[in-house]
Amino acid sequence: MLAAIHTAISLLKLRIGVAIAASAVAGVAATSGAAPAWWQTAGLALAVLGASGAAGAFNHYYERDLDRLMRRTQARPFATGQLSASWWWPAGFLGLLLVSLVLAAATGGTLAAVFVFLGAFTYGIVYTVWLKRRSVWNIVVGGLAGSFAVLAGAAAVDPAPQVVPVALAIVLFLWTPPHFWSLAAAKGDDYATAGVPMLPIVVPTHAWTAAILSHAVALFAISLVPLWFGKGLFYGLGAGLGGTLFAWKSVKLHRAPTKQNAMGNFFASLTQLMLLVVGVVLDAAVGSWP
Repeated sequence: MLAAIHTAISLLKLRIGVAIAASAVAGVAATSGAAPAWWQTAGLALAVLGASGAAGAFNHYYERDLDRLMRRTQARPFATGQLSASWWWPAGFLGLLLVSLVLAAATGGTLAAVFVFLGAFTYGIVYTVWLKRRSVWNIVVGGLAGSFAVLAGAAAVDPAPQVVPVALAIVLFLWTPPHFWSLAAAKGDDYATAGVPMLPIVVPTHAWTAAILSHAVALFAISLVPLWFGKGLFYGLGAGLGGTLFAWKSVKLHRAPTKQNAMGNFFASLTQLMLLVVGVVLDAAVGSWP
């Protein structure tokens, strides 16, 4: 039983999926208007998690040849042969995506479902199939997947665009590349062996560390924009502490581009995202108190 649960967590990339679903909840919390009922927000988060899981599972299936070449991914179910390749798998992943889209439409509305679809399509097709093996821009474009989750949450409250959720979507777009570039820098041998053109593998050190630092500083600055549009103390603390940590770790990586500092920056990016999401949700919860 535990082995099956572990396989499902790995196959559906649920660790990433939870972060993306939390981003959708942050989109709901960040948007002004009549908030949906708790069960609608929970349903939309579950829909985002399901769509993300479908795209992540397809990524495992499609990249099983690459995964066998990389120590970081050699234990994945399709790479090891624990799960045998068959057209039934992509069909099942498509079925999961369709169910997730129906749930998204039922709980968040048609526009929210469109954004959920675009997020899954961006990761599953644009990033995995079209760009990952061919272009250094792979994860830059792939960063849109997280942004669509925020926009899906916002659309569940108000279909018209608002400054705060759009700013958060831009933050997610800028967050994804340095997050994965840091991992690629730490696991550079894996990506080089697999022939994946991640930025730290194909450009000089000063170029990719500068790219990471510039993204970290830019997303930090943009994450402060909602403070000018009504967000309060809890949001400010989350954005400020998380952004400062990520920027500081990025400066450290730029000065000393070691694998240890790259992993430190990778974990700092996760902390930054967690603090930002928690700040958004707490700010909305406090603001709703009578």
